Amino acid sequence: MVAEGFDVRVASDGEGALAAYAKSEPDLVVLDRLLPGVDGLEVCRRMQAARPVPVLMLTALGEETDVLVGLGVGADDYITKPFSMRELVARIHALLRRVERASQLAAEDTVIRVGTVEINTAERRVFVSGVEAQLTRTEFDLLRRLAERPGQVFERERLLSDIWGFSEAAATRTVDSHVRALRRKLGSEVVRTVHGIGYALVRP
Repeated sequence: MVAEGFDVRVASDGEGALAAYAKSEPDLVVLDRLLPGVDGLEVCRRMQAARPVPVLMLTALGEETDVLVGLGVGADDYITKPFSMRELVARIHALLRRVERASQLAAEDTVIRVGTVEINTAERRVFVSGVEAQLTRTEFDLLRRLAERPGQVFERERLLSDIWGFSEAAATRTVDSHVRALRRKLGSEVVRTVHGIGYALVRP
């Protein structure tokens, strides 16, 4: 990571990661789920509660339920071992670009309404029938992208490119996992699946 120009802080266990986080203000955290002591899920949860930060979670656990649990505690992206350093660096850059783009869009101070869903881009808050839904950073970005064109079908590869910054066909499960997380939080009828193609936000 240092060779890529990043200023890096390293911790070998969960307590060390939390201590390092408290002493600095990182732009991004790369977090191993299977940390000794306090595990990666709890570390992520505590970090997001203290001060939201983009999190890329690493794990040897590749089952979809494991991915969904990680996303549920605030991870923005998930990469399963084994992976190449090249892929890790690409994912880090993509996540940083996404955060920067989100900040630029938030500055436009717009509210998008689609049926019972209201998306406040400036405050990065989402309400369903007046009740706030707690979304992760990536879930919010995905929902906003779909809401820009209600009813339009977005191919999985396009969503990967727009939200995650890469479009490898093998990684489309990333989109599927985030859509499932959105449905759990917003209602199963909010996002429609177009089999073999992608997803669309249901037009009211």
